[in-house]
Parts: sequence; C-alpha cells; structure tokens
Amino acid sequence: MTPFDTSTTDRLLSTTRSVRRRLDFDRPVDPDVLRDCVRLAAYAPNASNAQDWRWVIVTDTEPRAAIADHYRAGIVPPMQELLDRRRADGDAAGVRHSEAVLYLAERFHEVPALVIPCIRGQLDPNLDLAWTASLFGSILPAVWSFQLALHSRGLASTFTTTHLLAAGEVAALLDIPDDYLQTCLIPVAYLRGGDLKPPDRRDPDEIIAWNTWA
Repeated sequence: MTPFDTSTTDRLLSTTRSVRRRLDFDRPVDPDVLRDCVRLAAYAPNASNAQDWRWVIVTDTEPRAAIADHYRAGIVPPMQELLDRRRADGDAAGVRHSEAVLYLAERFHEVPALVIPCIRGQLDPNLDLAWTASLFGSILPAVWSFQLALHSRGLASTFTTTHLLAAGEVAALLDIPDDYLQTCLIPVAYLRGGDLKPPDRRDPDEIIAWNTWA
C-alpha cells in the first residue's frame, strides 16, 4: 500500500503547468484561498529551516498595472522578435508558445493576483555557487508547492521572471526591503475550461545518467 492515492497525486504533478491563455481575468481570487496555498507552501524544505521567505500578493489595481508595464517592457520586444523567427522557421509549437506569452503580457494588468515570493539575502558575485544554490533552493521548492496547491483548488499560474529586469522599480513600488530578493512573479487566476492535460515530455531514460554522465 502506498501512503497516498498515487493516481491523484500523479495527475496533480503531471498537469500543474504554465497557464497563460486560460486564466479567468474576470473572477476575483479569494484571499483566503491564496493564504491557504501559502500555508501549504511553507512546509517546503529550506536551508536551516530559517523560513526567511515573504510572499507579496498584489491585488490592487494600480500596482498591478504598474508591474504589468514593467513586465511588458521586458518581454514584448524580445518575444516578438522570437515569434517572427519562429514563424519564418515554420516552428508551429514555438509560434504557439510565443503567442501565448504575448497574449498574457497584453493582459497582465487584468490578472486578479500577482504573487512575488521573496527570500532574505542577496546575490553576491563574490560568493560561490553553493551559496546561490542554497539561497534559491530555500524558496523555489515553496514556489512549486504553492503552484501545486493552486492547481488543486482550481486555480492556474505560471512561473515568470521578466519583471526582475525592473526589480528595483518593483521593490520601490511595493516597499520590498533591500535585504530581500525577489525570486519570480506568479500570475494567479482561476482556470477557465476543463482540467489541464500533461504536456509532452522526454522519456526518463533519455535524461537519466546512472552513476556517471557517460
């Protein structure tokens, strides 16, 4: 006997994916639902169990619009260029992805909740890879748990980082202190339509190296 119903957990794990076109921009997200998802995310492992994270949840109209402007400024020009190349190359899957990214960018200000997970600490070029890995390893597992919790409650999300090109401006807008690092931005909304299907992925034997890379 397994301790969980693996058919349910496997379905949750395999269908929690980036959602851009099927976000419900018109349905508000209950703050209590977001709070409950953060509660579950906080069970994620983190270095020394310090729990040095903070979750900035933005639902007011004006700051959402300002963040959306920063997001669009960072993502639209390079993504439009990439879309043009993909169209020229006949890359149908790439075209669909680029169009979905641009669709979300256009409507980013309409997303009901923008969630910015932060961790105490800062990147330092003088510190080694182990420190950087520990810093991000203390927040990104919680981010993924948050996204799983969202999906299990009928909400959808996607992991974005483009706003970090304007991290200083966003920090000033939201009063994020200097000793906290923004790690990503999660647009959150209820999912429109039926449940999500698992995306195509490579076979495990293609990506596993046993004991040595060769």
